This record gives sequence, C-alpha cells and structure tokens, in this order.
Amino acid sequence: MTGPDPAVAATRLAVRQHFADVPEGGLVLVACSGGTDSLALAAALAFEAPRSGLRGGAVVVDHGLQEGSGAVAEQAAQTCRELGLSPVEVMVAEVRITGSGLEADARAARYKAIDAVADRVGASQVLLGHTRDDQAEQVLLGLSRGSGARSLSGMPLRRGRFVRPLLALPRATTTAACEALGVQPWHDPHNEDPSFRRVRARRLLGALEGDLGPGFAAALARSADLLREDADYLESLAIRAREELPATAGDPGVDLQALAALPRAIRTRVWRILAAEAGAPISDVTAAHVESLDALLTSWHGQGPLHVPGGIAVARTGDAIRFSPIRETADAH
Repeated sequence: MTGPDPAVAATRLAVRQHFADVPEGGLVLVACSGGTDSLALAAALAFEAPRSGLRGGAVVVDHGLQEGSGAVAEQAAQTCRELGLSPVEVMVAEVRITGSGLEADARAARYKAIDAVADRVGASQVLLGHTRDDQAEQVLLGLSRGSGARSLSGMPLRRGRFVRPLLALPRATTTAACEALGVQPWHDPHNEDPSFRRVRARRLLGALEGDLGPGFAAALARSADLLREDADYLESLAIRAREELPATAGDPGVDLQALAALPRAIRTRVWRILAAEAGAPISDVTAAHVESLDALLTSWHGQGPLHVPGGIAVARTGDAIRFSPIRETADAH
C-alpha cells in the first residue's frame, strides 16, 4: 500500500508533533483564510485530530477589506467542513485604522477575532499557517526596520495557544499538498499588491534566492531561530531588571540612576517594557523611539518630554523618568 504524497505526509507530521499539550478530547482550531498554506494546514488537522483523540475545527476571519470578502470566507469555511472539521466559525473582524498601516491594523483585528472564537468554543490550540518562507520574509522586514535582535528573530513557533506547525516547511510543500489533495486554494490579490511591504519583501526574497542560491530563505529562518534564543534570554534578564528597579518617592517614576546603571543591552529592553506598561503598543515602539528614550540618560541636555506611540509622554524630572498620558502633560501646562 502506498502512503500519502510526501508533501501531505510532511504537513500531517508537522501538525501531529504539537498535540502533546492538548488534553484528551480537546479542541484544536486552524485559522483558515482559504489560501494555500492554511488549507494545507486545515487538511492536515482534519486528518490527524481524530486519530489523536482530539477535535479539529476552524475559524475563518472576514476582514471586509475587499469586495466579495464574505463569499471568500464562506467558501473557505465550506472547504473546511468538507475536510471534516467541526466546528467551523466565520468571524467578521472590525479593522480599526490606527495609523500603523493596513497590514498591522488587519493583523490586530484578525487576532482579536480569532481569540474571541477560541474563547467561545473552548479551543486549547489555534494553528496558524505560516511557513518557512513567511519567516524569511519576516526577517527581511525586520532588517528593513533596523529594530534589533527581537525583530530579526521572526515569528515564534508557539505563543500562548497560538502554534505555527508549518514554520519549518517551505511554501512549496503546502502548494504540493493542496495539489495532491485536490483542494483549490483562494489566491489573495493583496499578495500581488506592491503597496504592501510584505509583498515587496516576498519579491526581494525571490530575487535573493535566484542570486544567492535556493537555500537563502532557509538560512534566514535558521538565523531567526538562533537570534530568538538570544533575544529570549536577554528579555528574561530585562524583565528581572525591571522588577528590581526602585521607584522614586512621591511622584511615581523610575529611578534614573538605577536605570542608567543597567547594561545597554538590558536597558534598551527595559525601555520597551516601561513603554508597554504605560500603554504603548509594543509593536509600534521602534529602535528610533528607544534611542530617543535612552538619550534621556546618556545625552541629557534638558530635552523632553518625548512622545512614544499610544499617546504617551516620557519626561526626565529630577531623579526620575516618568511616563504619562500626553493629555496629562498638556493639562499640567
């Protein structure tokens, strides 16, 4: 008896390897857009879940950003049902335009919608269809931002209940799996629109693969894995350092001298933690923001207050660094 197509077998194995933490009878969802990667992942989950004593379902998010997006979402949901997944939920996401860019705003809305469905149906895991090629593109985008090791470390394999089983597989594998299974993926026209940075990164990656060799994307993904180990360790030290920072007496703030005494590799990460605690969206805090904040310690000449994303003002007052809403700073004057 011949086994499954090698690409189908690879996607099934990738999914099966992440079931150890799911309780018997637990529900695993796949976030399915109807595209090649998520359909290959949905098919693998539909096959593997019942064989592992689990339930496999799907959540399809309609961002409402394209004409006919509702029909696309319903077709993806129907395909998931035909594969044998249940429950299959279609969720309309409310994309709030924040100024961070359409890609970032859509991503935030997508994860919020997926979380809401996962909470409602009691899912233990949510599988995301990012591949090794997506990881390489993420690293290229990190390089373009110049945001340091965390940005270059790409996407984690796991974060909370979100899991990316296909992160070690190339996109060619998911394409081959869909062809072998006879499922017809939807091709998002946004994936051909060069106004999106990720599309430009994908094209650049293709050019680099052609010039430097077909292993370039895999090398970027390996680099991301190594950098993530370093970034995770430094971040753990930064979290501990933040916990140990003394607050100043009276007006709440962070002790300036204690912050200045930290090694720079730790201190820059503490700045991000402090900004996040004050309400800044951490993904919007760039290396340039961190450099400006650090200058409050290393190159002080009376500047400030500085502004960071989220409407937060940061000022050096006396012996303290103080984060506060911009309106509060304005009211004070």
